Amino acid sequence: MKRKLIAAIGVAGMVFGMAACGSDDDSGDGKKAGAEGYAGQTLTVWTMSGSNPPGWTKTVTDEFEKKTKAKLKIEVQEWNGIQQKVTTALSESNPPDVLEIGNTQTPAYAKTGGLAELADVKKEIGGDWPDSINAPSVFEGKQYALPWYFGNRVVMYNKKVFKDAGITETPKTRADLFKAFDAIKKKGDAEPIYLPGQNWYFFDGLLVGQGVEPVKKEGDKYVSNLSDPKVAAAMDVYKQYQSYSKAPKDKDEATPQQAEVFAKGKTGAIIAMGYEAGTAIKANPKLEKDIGFFTIPGETADKPEGVFLGGSNFAVAAGSKKQDLAKEFLKIALSEANDGALVKEAGWTPKSEAMQKFAVGQPAAEAAGPAAAKSGGTTPLIPEWAPVENPPNPIKSYMTLVLQGKSSADAAKKVEGELNKRLSQQQ
Repeated sequence: MKRKLIAAIGVAGMVFGMAACGSDDDSGDGKKAGAEGYAGQTLTVWTMSGSNPPGWTKTVTDEFEKKTKAKLKIEVQEWNGIQQKVTTALSESNPPDVLEIGNTQTPAYAKTGGLAELADVKKEIGGDWPDSINAPSVFEGKQYALPWYFGNRVVMYNKKVFKDAGITETPKTRADLFKAFDAIKKKGDAEPIYLPGQNWYFFDGLLVGQGVEPVKKEGDKYVSNLSDPKVAAAMDVYKQYQSYSKAPKDKDEATPQQAEVFAKGKTGAIIAMGYEAGTAIKANPKLEKDIGFFTIPGETADKPEGVFLGGSNFAVAAGSKKQDLAKEFLKIALSEANDGALVKEAGWTPKSEAMQKFAVGQPAAEAAGPAAAKSGGTTPLIPEWAPVENPPNPIKSYMTLVLQGKSSADAAKKVEGELNKRLSQQQ
């Protein structure tokens, strides 16, 4: 989800071994582990606002409390200011036991010692997640979190606008999509696509598609890689998309909310997360029947466009005194049945091919799945990345400069000083 600056912390990690069901091992606070062994305990779980829908929450809570005889206390947090709140919590003697953290935040927290290792839980769950899904949970070869949910962007389009422009088939390639935009533009009744100049996560997907990262390692440090020709190639694709839009070149998709722009009915498409349909429908209920989704097409029909896989992991605080109970929660929360229920209820992207069956009837999730499986990736999975996306994100500035007429090389030179400063965490 949101990836913001995470200050370094020093945490003395106390990791308890997982007790076998029915054993006489102590659970960490004087209670015996196993069935009935957690009675009287309370497990505290931090989730972020909007992450745990009511149906999923009730099912998981009921299963957990029935199995363990312990209580589950879910405390919902707001994203604003969460990095400092988590940092502080992990440094205290009584942190929350389980925490939701943005998937690309994991390396920064793991580096400081704030998270417990979870390889044993992953093995027991049998998570067959692709590397692109599991990689953000791993730091220096060790499993410090487990993927909870994720989503990637799709084309959310207005069926009526496409039909009125004579578009009868879903675009299968990038060229097909641009032809559709040309047809909408020629018709003259709607903006082909609303795409502001700083939709950074769409651009990151284009970088993934080009097989390049915005940073590179030189010696023992990371520095800007924006001068790489593949970065320029990704920006050229973004520039083609943006040429069909009247959106501001110096704003992102939240200023204003692009779904609310789409809701006016005069936009052919936006590059969106599935949940943005709800925002549009709330603003204009009459639009519901006209909203459709399809996978962002790539250069060829056999490979969708690269996409950024944004989402959240579950992690266990290294300082938690209820390590075993926390792991019992994870086994329940991340079971195939409950993962599937989350896909159905919230529309998140299935985490594996086996989970795709749960996306049936969820148009956004069905559209997101192919790109996630074939073309998904993330931002650089390094602790040094965390400061980069703090506003004003220098890569967003790079994008605006190119769209305003600067060459990719000149724009890169303009921002690389700030990008390098952030990568060295010398803000």
